[in-house]
Amino acid sequence: MGKEELLDILNQSISRELAVSIQYMWHHVMAKGIESAEVEDIFREVAIQEMKHAERFAERLDYLGGEPTTKPSPIVTGGSVQKMLQDDMNAEEEAITMYKKAIQICIENNDPVTRLLYEEVLSEEEEHHNIFSTLLGK
Repeated sequence: MGKEELLDILNQSISRELAVSIQYMWHHVMAKGIESAEVEDIFREVAIQEMKHAERFAERLDYLGGEPTTKPSPIVTGGSVQKMLQDDMNAEEEAITMYKKAIQICIENNDPVTRLLYEEVLSEEEEHHNIFSTLLGK
C-alpha cells in the first residue's frame, strides 16, 4: 500500500472538498426567504474554506508525485434551508470520518507533513460541523 494509499486518500479528499465547495456555494445561492438571512453568508464562507482545503490537498498530492482527480464527489442541493443545513452537516460528518482515517494512513506511512495537513483541516471541518449543528439546534 504505502505511498499509493496516501495518494489515493489525498485524491479522495480533493474530490470531496471540490464537491462540498460546489454544494455549499449552491446552498448560498439557493437559500431563499426570511430564514435564510442568517445562513446565506455562512454557506458562502464555508464554501470558500472548502475550496482552500482542496487546494492544500492538491498541492500536497502534486509534491508527492500524484495525479490529481478532476471529478468531484456527488453533491446534494436543494430543499428547505433546514434540509440544506442537514445535508451540509452530514457532509462534514463524512469529512471528519475520512480525515481521521487519513491521519491513521499518514501515521502508518510515516508522513508527518501530510498528517499535520489533515489534522489542521480536520479541526476546521469539526468547526464547520459545529456551525451547521448549532444552526440546526442540535
